[in-house]
Amino acid sequence: MELVSIIMPAYNCGRFIAESIRSVLSQTYTQWELLIADDCSTDNTADVVASFNDQRIHYLRNNKNIGAAETRNEALRIAKGRYIAFLDADDLWMPTKLDHQIAFMQKYGYAFTFTDYQIINEDGSLTGKTLKMPSSLTYRQYCCNTAIGCLTVVTDRKQTGDFLMPDIRSSHDMALWLQIMKRGFTAYSLPECLGSYRLVSTSNTAKKWKAAKDVWRVYRKLEGIDVINASFCFCSYAWHAILKRL
Repeated sequence: MELVSIIMPAYNCGRFIAESIRSVLSQTYTQWELLIADDCSTDNTADVVASFNDQRIHYLRNNKNIGAAETRNEALRIAKGRYIAFLDADDLWMPTKLDHQIAFMQKYGYAFTFTDYQIINEDGSLTGKTLKMPSSLTYRQYCCNTAIGCLTVVTDRKQTGDFLMPDIRSSHDMALWLQIMKRGFTAYSLPECLGSYRLVSTSNTAKKWKAAKDVWRVYRKLEGIDVINASFCFCSYAWHAILKRL
């Protein structure tokens, strides 16, 4: 079995992180390390993590709040695995997530994969909504449809090389996927629902507007896309974002 490094940023997620950790511990694929990078939480996150006694779990804590992108990068810099997976501290995986996805990658030689996922309420109850992913996404296609859920991604660093997330407050995962795709990799979807994305009440209209501005910044500043093409991509992104919430 190849080692999988699981990157989990955490900030004031004491209410949810135990459930997220348990979803990793329940994996049928056992060769993993869980790197929990705490962005200077002020709640009981550290105590909850400390309650788990498993040598595969590693806890890192920032000295000051630096944001989710750089917090993920702190974990990425010390990750030892060939494969990199991402799971936020309030989201969940199905028990066969890594088993099925790593097998899928090894069977076809894929470097970058993602899966379907479902939406759960803040209390963990099902909303009944599952997001079905396209079978594959190229760089251009992903610019117009940012469908990939961060909690579902697994990459093979032996093929992609090392990477870090661009240091922006939101949409840093989108920016990273584009960076990897620009290296010549297509993202391929395993058509199974293998994760649960939690809707948390702290998300609000202001944050959604900030995220939209960061998407525009990714197009124009990071990717250097001209105004006309960036406008087309942004309209398509916005349309698909609306469809995801219907």
